[in-house]
Amino acid sequence: MVGCTVKYGIISDIHGNIEALEASLSSLEKEGVDEIVCLGDIVGYGANPEECVNRVRGVAKASILGNHDAAVAGRMDYSFYYDAARHALDWCRERVSEDTLAWLKERPYRVREGDVDFCHGSPIVPEEFEYIFTREKAKELLPHEDELAPVTFIGHSHLTRSFAIGKGEAYNVRGPEFTLRADFKYIITAGSVGQPRDYDPRSCACVFDTDSRVFKYVRTEYDIEKQMNKIIAAGLAYNFGARLLVGI
Repeated sequence: MVGCTVKYGIISDIHGNIEALEASLSSLEKEGVDEIVCLGDIVGYGANPEECVNRVRGVAKASILGNHDAAVAGRMDYSFYYDAARHALDWCRERVSEDTLAWLKERPYRVREGDVDFCHGSPIVPEEFEYIFTREKAKELLPHEDELAPVTFIGHSHLTRSFAIGKGEAYNVRGPEFTLRADFKYIITAGSVGQPRDYDPRSCACVFDTDSRVFKYVRTEYDIEKQMNKIIAAGLAYNFGARLLVGI
């Protein structure tokens, strides 16, 4: 990697889950990361949007705009979202501070540091928040290969799927830890801190060392029932809390 080496701690899709966020931050501290980057969607679904934003503001060197952040901050139309999601976004908007709204409005769609790119969804037109969670979707990036950073970290899907792009093809990259090869470009999905959907209910964060080029997922147990009960007590959709138990 070009420039000074950095050990990144990467968090994404916190969705108002302060218990999960604190657990992941504790794990990243134990990993000895140099910098923390948030890939967006700090708010939405969970019961503690203000607390999560304040925590991220305190620890993250950079924080990307997610689609839920954009919706709450008035930067996108979410009238087409399903009823429960719209209700959760309206609920967040009414409960976060004006300072938080102003901060969310200023978040960038992407940040690049040397050979590492950070986005919420696809790095091609990032303001459209396009999902990349299948090999077929990754293959759509092939015409844009020259525009891609050597490694791009994304969130959005809440999944833990990664892709290597090169030699005219896109490949699935599997495993909780792997080393990036120099002859491919990578799209790595960071999973979700606060709303995992890969059938693992533990909070998910990531570590990437630009020197060794080693990437790994960091899963952490947290008090799921505490956040679940807060979601239900707040009058948010029951499923937003219940699905935390199974990671879907």
